[in-house]
Amino acid sequence: MHILLIHQAFTALDEPGGTRHHELARHLREKGHQVTIIASPISYLTGKKQGKRQRKQTDDMGVTIIRSYTLPVLHRSFVWRIVSFLSFMVSSFINGLFIHNVDLVWGTTPPIFQAPTAWLLARLKGCPFLLEVRDLWPAFAIAVGVLKNKTLIRLSRWLERFLYKHADQVIVNSPGFMDHVKTRGAKNVTLIPNGADPEMFDPLADGMAFKNKHGLTGQFVVVYAGAHGLSNDLGIVLEAAELLQKKDRIRLVLIGSGKDKPHLQALTHKRQLENILFLPPVPKSEMAQVLAGADACLAILKPIELYKTTYPNKVFDYMAAGRPVILAIDGVIRQVVEAAQAGVYVPPGQPAALAQAIELLARHPEKSREMGQHGRNMVERRYARIIFAEEFSTLLETIWSRNG
Repeated sequence: MHILLIHQAFTALDEPGGTRHHELARHLREKGHQVTIIASPISYLTGKKQGKRQRKQTDDMGVTIIRSYTLPVLHRSFVWRIVSFLSFMVSSFINGLFIHNVDLVWGTTPPIFQAPTAWLLARLKGCPFLLEVRDLWPAFAIAVGVLKNKTLIRLSRWLERFLYKHADQVIVNSPGFMDHVKTRGAKNVTLIPNGADPEMFDPLADGMAFKNKHGLTGQFVVVYAGAHGLSNDLGIVLEAAELLQKKDRIRLVLIGSGKDKPHLQALTHKRQLENILFLPPVPKSEMAQVLAGADACLAILKPIELYKTTYPNKVFDYMAAGRPVILAIDGVIRQVVEAAQAGVYVPPGQPAALAQAIELLARHPEKSREMGQHGRNMVERRYARIIFAEEFSTLLETIWSRNG
């Protein structure tokens, strides 16, 4: 089967960001399927071009990646962000027309604008359209206050419903999304959750190389790895760091990039927070070394009701690395962490509670290591990427058979 994925925010294993799609694509290649991915050359995380990328390349597993023109203005403003999405929407459609013998088109959202491209290409090629819902857009954008224009909201909601109703198959990466997509017209909905590849991480690895490199020797290191954006609520982390200033052994390391990073760095300098270290994003292939140097890991989102539906990828990576999770996110992901006894829950938006949780883990390193091992065990049993990749492969073959 030849599978075509349209994904502006696609991240390869040698790039910073979530690599769910590259991992799934490589597994599909192992099963004998052909996979072509149309992606942007612009990093969704940094808004900059991903190095000297060839327009078309094939990885060592035979996955073909085509980089389609995208206007490099992602982080300039909300309006320019939409223009960037539209530029990829058009260019990916044109590139998709020249890819032949496609048996299934796989679209993913957000950004939602690439999904209509996938739907139209599927219809023109006479093959099934699979829609993957990774975030509840536009609901999240409305809740966080990014999308305010009533006309745009109305049009976005119409497009969302159109895609759900016209998809031959819908998949979601969190059980919290099921009711939302079904009540808006989705049929044939399947859960393929986020997870992690335990083989990428060694929970017993010596993290001293990372600590020594960044002057963290002898410190209790809390790592946050991911986007520095409006939803991530990293201002709360700065407030917690201020409360922990007198705790000489505790350091908070924020790894990644995003629109809010310069502002967060400026605030850190203004408040003279010497216990926070900002580092640039690292490729997934190097994340094992980073997490080996962590004593605990942080996942945080704004205290918005809809965020209770999310299954953040980073939480599963933290667990796979055998590190205790400090979880400032309520809802379905809290159920996972607490069922595994893999970390400490902190109510979102409460810096004092966050500081208290960090200090608690720092005072009890043996308990922290025990939580980390519990998380690792849970990933191996229930959230290993290979389990979901097998389910995904079987689902695609069923869709293919169902549609002749």
